[in-house]
Amino acid sequence: MLQYKRILVGVDGSQSAKIAFQRAITLAKEGEIELFIAHISEEPMPTPTPLDIDASMIQYVGQQNTNEHLLQRYEEELQTAGITQYRLLNNAGSPKNELLSFASMHNVDLIICGATGMSTVERLFIGSVSEYVMRHATCDVLIARTPERKTEATGASIKSTTYTSNM
Repeated sequence: MLQYKRILVGVDGSQSAKIAFQRAITLAKEGEIELFIAHISEEPMPTPTPLDIDASMIQYVGQQNTNEHLLQRYEEELQTAGITQYRLLNNAGSPKNELLSFASMHNVDLIICGATGMSTVERLFIGSVSEYVMRHATCDVLIARTPERKTEATGASIKSTTYTSNM
């Protein structure tokens, strides 16, 4: 059986990211696994003009504090779960590209992402991080879904027949 040694989890504070994080903890408890917990903020806004520099700095500092607080919560959960081999990664940029870059840089065996919460229109125009990572990663990718998301049977499935051998 394939044994993962280095797992990267993309987190953003969403419910699906929390589920992805929990999956990573479960796997990490099964063996000698190093976890990389990555939070990537969207790329910063263009450089502000002198008139709005104060507002931009307040927003930037506020975002940094939020990011640090989020990673602290994840770190507390790791410690509570008894996970000792982990790194917290914090960066700004395109989450799609940064996750793949981190995976390559750290020789990751598995990337775990939460399923997207975007609408169909949003996915059409900008695409989801998990979909992009799944299509472009050079390692295995696990898309963690929320337990509430169940597909309802519509009755429009392909009919199947069971055959038994008389031998």
